[in-house]
Amino acid sequence: MYIWQQPTWPKLRWNDGALMLSLGNVRKAQGRLLAGVKQFGLEAQADILVEEAFTTSAIEGETLDRQSVRSSVARRLGLATTGLPPAHRHVDGLVEMLLDATRNHAEPLTVKRLKGWQAALFPAGYSGLIKITAGDFRKSGEPMQVVSGPIGRETVHYEAPPSDRVPAELDTFFDWWDASRGKLDGLVRAAAAHFWFVTIHPFEDGNGRVARAIADLALAQDENTGCRLYSMSAQINAERKVYYAELEKAQRGDGDITGWIAWFLNCLGRAVARSEAQVGLAMKKARFWQLLAGTPLNDRQRKAVNRLLDAGSGGFEGGLTNQKYRGMTSTTPETAKRDMAQLVALGILVRNPGGGRSSNYRFDWSRTE
Repeated sequence: MYIWQQPTWPKLRWNDGALMLSLGNVRKAQGRLLAGVKQFGLEAQADILVEEAFTTSAIEGETLDRQSVRSSVARRLGLATTGLPPAHRHVDGLVEMLLDATRNHAEPLTVKRLKGWQAALFPAGYSGLIKITAGDFRKSGEPMQVVSGPIGRETVHYEAPPSDRVPAELDTFFDWWDASRGKLDGLVRAAAAHFWFVTIHPFEDGNGRVARAIADLALAQDENTGCRLYSMSAQINAERKVYYAELEKAQRGDGDITGWIAWFLNCLGRAVARSEAQVGLAMKKARFWQLLAGTPLNDRQRKAVNRLLDAGSGGFEGGLTNQKYRGMTSTTPETAKRDMAQLVALGILVRNPGGGRSSNYRFDWSRTE
């Protein structure tokens, strides 16, 4: 028996007391991140949006071309697109949906808006090689099932309400969405909205991506910044086995979604912590280049140092070698040797233990303090 077959559907319930600790922890992390919102320049926002677009598709098993995503994001944020390929139409549509969910969070969530989001994901009307209905709700009398496994031995994880129930189901959802804003904790509301929408499963395809965009919309309404500060989808993708397991457990339950909301809040907390670390790294990087202003470094050296900075402390496995430097900068062994020697003399690089042909170097992170 699925949740929508329960006599209490669509009334969802949860134990507020069981969520207090998780909610408090997320709110603290969220507060720290919002306090540093001025550090989120367009480049940082672009990085987060690229990650969100790439990973919300990866959750559904679709691998996008990251450079195409970067091109679409850069064009919409007014950043340089030199050297980037033209974006694919479905990538543009996905990026437009994600931007709309955060930038236009004050706008009402309507049937027209939802259909527009889903249509943007499938501009050609195909999901892979399969023709689907884009921009409208499913109409087929066949069961809408979430399955996995090889053909003939599929496992059915969930079956959605029949298609003729979709309009009425969404009417109830929209009524709750409007009534709950400002009355229900915004983070809990995001978790419940995601679950409720994906349980209705109104489209032939794209339900997961649209559900995550609805959660992003709820989070943007809660934060009221219009700025994407973290990638929830990136964290969900890292935990997608648990994500699907928690969804299935709740969808086969009796209407108590405490477990799902608790997982969502904890996942959100990890997404915020991940972004905090990225912001901290960006601040260290900016501080380093401010302190180094006036120091004569060539373009090759700047490129190599930026790679080390982006990798973070301990993130550049094996250290920087002459060979790796040449690979980054397309230069000769002798030029690489001179460049690296100068960086050592300036105290930017520190030689790791070892010698001879195995010499390798690390970035001196004390230079960012």
